[in-house]
Amino acid sequence: MNLIIQGLEINNSDLRELAKLSHADGIEQITGQAFRLTHAVHSDAIPDYCAEAELDFAFVDAATKLSDFKLIAMDMDSTLLAIESIDEIADMQQIKPQVAAITLQTMRGEISFEESLTRRTALLRGLHQDALQQVYDERVRLSPGAERMLQLAKRSGLKTMVISGGFTFFTERIKTKLGFDYAAANVLEIEDNRLTGKVVGDIIGRQGKAQVLQQVCDELGLRREQVIAIGDGANDLDMLTAAGIGIAYHAKPIVKQQATYSIDYVGLDGVTNLFA
Repeated sequence: MNLIIQGLEINNSDLRELAKLSHADGIEQITGQAFRLTHAVHSDAIPDYCAEAELDFAFVDAATKLSDFKLIAMDMDSTLLAIESIDEIADMQQIKPQVAAITLQTMRGEISFEESLTRRTALLRGLHQDALQQVYDERVRLSPGAERMLQLAKRSGLKTMVISGGFTFFTERIKTKLGFDYAAANVLEIEDNRLTGKVVGDIIGRQGKAQVLQQVCDELGLRREQVIAIGDGANDLDMLTAAGIGIAYHAKPIVKQQATYSIDYVGLDGVTNLFA
């Protein structure tokens, strides 16, 4: 196994100590924020050491490369994007605290995503649809490393997909901007240019995300082992477990507990560094 160490700042002393703890026989630089410790073995001391040093770590099969995968699927809000889009829409209505409180309950797994989205969307009733474009133009920010991750994935032959419990208004624009192959999200009901406070059709929540991912896998003829999924909240759990590799990105504790790997400190390009 290789031990992949990533961090915004990595000291040589930390690399040497981690190599010692893992009995690694070499240290190789992947990028300025990522290093590979070769032929490493697990040690109970490594998670605590990395937490103290604010470093991400992952034990990865040395033979596994990014090109072994065929699809990378990711959540949108607080994963691909460094914002929660519905919270930013609510900010236009001066109701962000109310909506953000419900969002947080959902991410912690305290209420179902479907209930959460229904309650949050209802609070947006009467908002002019132009506010959605304003949010997209003024508030949408990609997470660090997102574009590099997508470039490397595409270069390695992977299809790319964004699966969101948010809204198609944003995913379709993101799909076009970043060249995603697939996008899925919920549809806001709009009448007379204003939000009705309702969602059209079935809500894509925790189970829905996994179902959409499976549909695309079936379409492409992919096995579970050929898929990487990335998310941060409880509604991503089924999607992560449906993939061969599930990655918790700056995620809630409940997600990190069930993911294959966790990335807490570096950007999304840290995902591709795992398999460089």
